[in-house]
Amino acid sequence: MTETERVEPAKARREPLTRERVIEAALGVMDSEGLDAVTMRRIGRELGVEAMSLYNHVADKDDVLTGIVEHVMTEFDPPASRGDWREDARNAARAWRGILARHPNVMTVMAERRKPLTNPSSVRPMDAAIGVLREAGLDVLDAAQTFHAFGAYIMGFVMMEQGMMLGHGDGDEEHLQMHAEFAQMVEAGELPYLSEALPALHECAPDAQFEYGLEILIDGIASRLGR
Repeated sequence: MTETERVEPAKARREPLTRERVIEAALGVMDSEGLDAVTMRRIGRELGVEAMSLYNHVADKDDVLTGIVEHVMTEFDPPASRGDWREDARNAARAWRGILARHPNVMTVMAERRKPLTNPSSVRPMDAAIGVLREAGLDVLDAAQTFHAFGAYIMGFVMMEQGMMLGHGDGDEEHLQMHAEFAQMVEAGELPYLSEALPALHECAPDAQFEYGLEILIDGIASRLGR
C-alpha cells in the first residue's frame, strides 16, 4: 500500500459530521432497510462514528425523522409552468409521485407526524402546489381542499403500487397462480361484477391507472371552476 492510499481513507474518515450528513445517512438507511432500521446506533454505524456523536447535530430520533421529511420535501422541484393549469397540475402530481416512489417509507413518517415543519425550503412545494390551484381560479378554501385531495390520492396510489410490487411473489409462475386462486374464490363467492372486472384490474398498468385517476381529479376541478 502506498503512502497516498494510506492517507486518503483517513481524510474520508475525518470529513466533518454535519446535520445534513446525519439526515442523508438516515434517509439512506430508511430507503434500503426500512423505517424500523432507523436508529441512532445504525446511523452512527453508517457514518463510521459512535451514536453519541450524532447528538451534537440532532436532538433525538424524532428530530432525525423530521429532518428526513424536510429533506424529501426539498427534493421536489416544482416543474416550470406551461401556462396551462391542467398541465401544471399533471406535472406536479407526477413529480411528487416519483419522489414518494423513491422514498416510500417517508409516507409513514408523514402520516404519524404531529408537529409542523419549520424549514421554509421544505414547505415551498406546498406553496407551489396551492399556487397552481389558485392560478387556476379556485378560491382559498377550494384550493386548500383540492390540495389535500391530490395529496391523499398520490400518497394512496403510491402505497397501493408499492404493495402490488411486494405481492408479486418470487416469480411469474407464482404470481399467476395467486391470481388464478383469487379468481376461483371470486367465482365461487358469486361476485359477478368483481369477476367481470378482474381481467381489467389485473392488466391495468400502474402508469395508466395513475393518469386515469389524475384526470378524474382535474376534471373535477374544471367542473367546479365552471359553476
